[in-house]
Amino acid sequence: MGRAFGCVIAFAYGAVSRISKLAGVIVISAGMAKAETVTIAALGDSLTAGYGLAQDEGFVPQLEGWLQDAGADVSLMNAGVSGDTTAGGLSRVGWTLTPEVDAMIVALGGNDYLRGIDPAVSRANLDGILAAGQEAGVAMLLVGLSVGSNYGAGYKQEFEGMYADLAEKYDVPLYPDFAAGLRAGSGMQDGMLEFMQADGIHPNAEGVSVIVAAMGPTVLDLVQAVD
Repeated sequence: MGRAFGCVIAFAYGAVSRISKLAGVIVISAGMAKAETVTIAALGDSLTAGYGLAQDEGFVPQLEGWLQDAGADVSLMNAGVSGDTTAGGLSRVGWTLTPEVDAMIVALGGNDYLRGIDPAVSRANLDGILAAGQEAGVAMLLVGLSVGSNYGAGYKQEFEGMYADLAEKYDVPLYPDFAAGLRAGSGMQDGMLEFMQADGIHPNAEGVSVIVAAMGPTVLDLVQAVD
């Protein structure tokens, strides 16, 4: 009787132990299955940095809020530097791509255009940035610009065309024009003034909101593309 009872106890203990281990595996698996926060570095210039705006009104915080409201578990790093050119972006992309970065938005070129830099130079810099992102294994989104014809039609065509060419080369999605939302929202170039700061170059908080609403779905696709 005592021996049989002991066997029953041993069997019961073993069963409980196995169940406990199984439960632990299930808990661990559930934790592993839970999606981790996607970290996106936004590499850009003053448009990305939020020049002239309160901390929570800039492009990065507004875009992060838009994505989170859309259900994305995401964190955005503001890697925007006012006045930066594509050369500046290339010089700091290495330390921007820290181990926790899963994806990168590349939004540079505006200051190159304002300075009349040769589009071939800008193209080479952007190429280097995208190559660094590819080597780091991060998902990327390239953001282009629609520019004026101050330097002639040939310059405009070459400048705008470099974004499409590089997006194709690196097989990354392209958002053709950072200000596309403003152009669509205003209906005409003059109508954009209500969305701009006094300098006529940088968007105000409302303008950023319009930009984010238009670009948001494309960035959401980027989040979902992260493995």
